[in-house]
Amino acid sequence: MATCEIADYKTGCRTTPKFRFLAGLLYCGVRGSERPSTPMLAPEDACVLTGNGRTGKRPSLHPRMIVMADLSLIRNFSIVAHIDHGKSTLADRILERTGAVTARELRAQFLDDMDLEREMGITIKANRATVPYTYNGKEYMLNLIDTPGHVDFHYEVSRALAACEGVLVLVDATQGVQAQTVANAYLALESDLEMILVINKIDLPAARAEDMALEAEQVLGLDSSEAVFTSGKTGEGLDELFEAIIKKIPPPEGDPEGKLKGLIYDAKADPHRGIVCHTRVFDGALKRGDKVRLMACEREYIVTDVGKFMPREKSVPSLGAGEVGYFFAGIKTLADVNIGDTITLSSNPTETRLPGYEPPQQMVFCDFYPGIGSTTDQLRNAMETLWLNDSSFTYQTASSDALGIGFRCGFLGLLHMRIIQERLEREGDVAVMQTAPTVTYEILLKDGTITRIESPSELPDLSTVEEIREPFVDGQLIVPAEFVGAVMQLAMDRRGRHKKTEYLSPTRVMMTYELPLCEIIYDFYDKLKSCTRGYGTADYHFKDYQAGDLVKMDILVNGAPVDALSVIVHREKAQWRGRKLIGRLKKEIDRHQFEIPLQAAVGAKIIARETIRTFRKDVTAKCYGGDITRKRKLLEKQKEGKKRMRTVGNVAIPQEAFLSILDPDD
Repeated sequence: MATCEIADYKTGCRTTPKFRFLAGLLYCGVRGSERPSTPMLAPEDACVLTGNGRTGKRPSLHPRMIVMADLSLIRNFSIVAHIDHGKSTLADRILERTGAVTARELRAQFLDDMDLEREMGITIKANRATVPYTYNGKEYMLNLIDTPGHVDFHYEVSRALAACEGVLVLVDATQGVQAQTVANAYLALESDLEMILVINKIDLPAARAEDMALEAEQVLGLDSSEAVFTSGKTGEGLDELFEAIIKKIPPPEGDPEGKLKGLIYDAKADPHRGIVCHTRVFDGALKRGDKVRLMACEREYIVTDVGKFMPREKSVPSLGAGEVGYFFAGIKTLADVNIGDTITLSSNPTETRLPGYEPPQQMVFCDFYPGIGSTTDQLRNAMETLWLNDSSFTYQTASSDALGIGFRCGFLGLLHMRIIQERLEREGDVAVMQTAPTVTYEILLKDGTITRIESPSELPDLSTVEEIREPFVDGQLIVPAEFVGAVMQLAMDRRGRHKKTEYLSPTRVMMTYELPLCEIIYDFYDKLKSCTRGYGTADYHFKDYQAGDLVKMDILVNGAPVDALSVIVHREKAQWRGRKLIGRLKKEIDRHQFEIPLQAAVGAKIIARETIRTFRKDVTAKCYGGDITRKRKLLEKQKEGKKRMRTVGNVAIPQEAFLSILDPDD
């Protein structure tokens, strides 16, 4: 690759004659009478700039984008909004306007580099890019981060905000302020970041830009008179947006000459070069050849490559204070890299670490087991690699009599769980069998001790349990005023307690409810969309654990309890839910050569039962007459064989059976 050869020009590594000629030519050219106003380039810088020239691709960015010593010319910002408000589309227009990508290279959702993101039309990982912009004759470096908009990925947003000094709060001109808009704005407020109100999609016929700006002022407290009106589709208003970014967002603080102090805010495993660490440098500079120390594990490595996202990975000589980029150091051990860790030089280390990130609080738990054709070791390796790129989920070894050895995993939400499973199967190339998701319960024992369980199978003997506490959340529902009655009924059906109602405008209402988490993680959002014709949005935050009349419901298949199908339910709904669950299991489990009883039990009491009939062979078909005792003898012989088969036979339970608890009709 040309860039690798160029980077080693100064160190004396072997390069092609043509390459040395091009490098020297550019180096001489910048010393001539027509040299640009930027500082003279060193040979290695000239090589970096001509790296793409050998392949005939678009020339590299301006030299000032490679070496930026003036902190006042750097702006670091994130784009935050509710899902489907146009963050990725606006980022595409920014890349196109600044020339970071050509029209030939540009595609929709350019920064979303995962196939899964493009298929689902949502942003899963926060993506970053460094772009140039000239304002009043000065070349600025803009480091933007496009963040996810779904509530399940709020941890990704919080990590992105830690690397920025400002945010663009995006509001759809047709939909107005939504639940996740409020949540992300509060995150930015807690981080003390400069916020710029941006009203997007002003090109739509139904846009009400001024009204939405006033609504944002009422809900978020942002001055509507300073709002920027843009269109991510047509590019209208981009010049005003760039001006607001440069004038309102403060430049980063730091000491370019101080001791190296950088934050690892993300990482990804490269099969050939080891782990690539995404970093934000706060003090000092990170250069190729530096020996750095990862302060969390106290391991030292030599940096082999340093670069920026422009928006593709591009090698540069160094990363200075206030800049965002990546580095390779030949790190092969996944455990050595911790998201939120501080890097510093081994020869001149810093005395203090950066605060890093608070660990996320997982809300949904389920078990992952290796499927057909996969092993536990393969699943473990896939999880370790994926955790490096998404540290918001947890996993620990678990075992099941029915499914073998697997992993107990924690997630931020149901969508997050589905994304992790899909990424394990695609990126890790393993088959995954998943059990039904549950939430964490707090158990108060009679001796006064408190413990938490993440699976119904971990529930202690009920004779030692004083009470079972379930997690409650504060939910914010923003809906049109005409659907208030339907939403209130939905919340009551899920055991919700109303707290307050606020009118954002004559046609929009924000309702606050206290809801049990186990009642909303499955299909609450889908039901909310259905009863509000798609206009309702929801966001929730953990509140506390509260005691409830909860019981453990066991599922018995062929007389044996299957711990992976056990659930903790409210006593009032136990019998109804048991019948529904048993009925669905009957449809999912195939018929066998013996009769299979399905039972739902609370303690020693059977509350529901279904029977899967056996395959039956007509053993009397060869009888063409004769005494009836001959037929009875054959039938009794068949009956005895079925009884022995039922005793020693194994029931094959498909993946769909474990997910039957998630039926939307429940």
